[in-house]
Amino acid sequence: MRIIRRTRLALAAALAAAAVAALAACSPAASSGGGSDASAEAPGAGATKIGFIAVGPKDDFGYNQAVYQGVEALREALPGVEVIDAYNIPEDDSAATTMESMIAQGATIIFATSYGHLDAAKKVAEAHPDVVVVHQGGLLDPAPANMGTYFGSVFEPVYLAGIAAGAATETGKLGYVYAIPIPQTLANINAYTLGAQTVRPDVEVIAVSTTSWCTPGTQADRVASLLAKGVDVMTQHQDCTKTIIEATEAAGAYTVGYHADASELAPEGWLTGSEWNWGPLYTQIAQTAIDGDFVGSEFNGNYRADMASGANPFVASEFGPSVSEETKALIAAAAAELEAGGSPFEGPVTAQDGTVKVAEGETPSIETIEQMDYFVKGVTGTTS
Repeated sequence: MRIIRRTRLALAAALAAAAVAALAACSPAASSGGGSDASAEAPGAGATKIGFIAVGPKDDFGYNQAVYQGVEALREALPGVEVIDAYNIPEDDSAATTMESMIAQGATIIFATSYGHLDAAKKVAEAHPDVVVVHQGGLLDPAPANMGTYFGSVFEPVYLAGIAAGAATETGKLGYVYAIPIPQTLANINAYTLGAQTVRPDVEVIAVSTTSWCTPGTQADRVASLLAKGVDVMTQHQDCTKTIIEATEAAGAYTVGYHADASELAPEGWLTGSEWNWGPLYTQIAQTAIDGDFVGSEFNGNYRADMASGANPFVASEFGPSVSEETKALIAAAAAELEAGGSPFEGPVTAQDGTVKVAEGETPSIETIEQMDYFVKGVTGTTS
């Protein structure tokens, strides 16, 4: 039985330039050095330096701020390891150049944290078989011995946040500002919609793209257009969240956050959200590599944690002042279902055009969900 039913029943660039000189001094296939015990058989073993690259600023109230918080947690957990972190690294050749620079400085574990860093991460991993390179959110098939990807089931806490949005809306119109229509964004929008439908079956989720991860001017335009259509609850899948939250708060509408806790930006309109708690997972991945156990580990592939595992790095945010006890109870009941192995996408799931995408009684795997290419019924918007 799908959760929607069970819920009802329960209720009845600067660093990149500097790297060029470093690259000229070392061959890409050379040993990374740095005093570690790393080798192609045990990449990352004995690492004393770890590198992180992020696509945006560390104070964006969103994706990159969550990365920074995870890096700080790693520093505290592994005080004997030097962490080299670089922000505002574009999803182009700069990413590979920056990672090469970190390796030249002795890093034997590299975290590439943006979706568009995957190709660069693959290139660097191939050039340095003694270095562990892990990527945040991508997929590998197959995974090289020194590489892996990791992520959480982001759609689960987003589904829970959708319940809060569905309970709060008076107009029945929810706004969703997203970057680009990749499977992860589509899955989030769909999960949010299904969550909202558990309390308001006729809800409309209007999804609009900005075509980029962080363009504040475009974000502001999208918010204005959604508010003009009667939207009274706004959420997003963007890297930087500040503009959207502040514009929504100024208009007197409700906000559902994403990536990081930004409740301070919306003291009146904050409902809840979902956010990353990367520190424990970053530390676990790094320690596995340092111990020489990366090859063949759960991280040497496409690692995904969900709520049922108890290890999901993506968690629900705190509630805002307007969320009722009744709504909190609804969300708690749905969360218990997820923790017991339920799914927001337990069938039947129907697409916008009426096509049944998940048959009744079936539950898609995380791998299938991460290849989603459609919007569910109730979403207004296009996937292209």
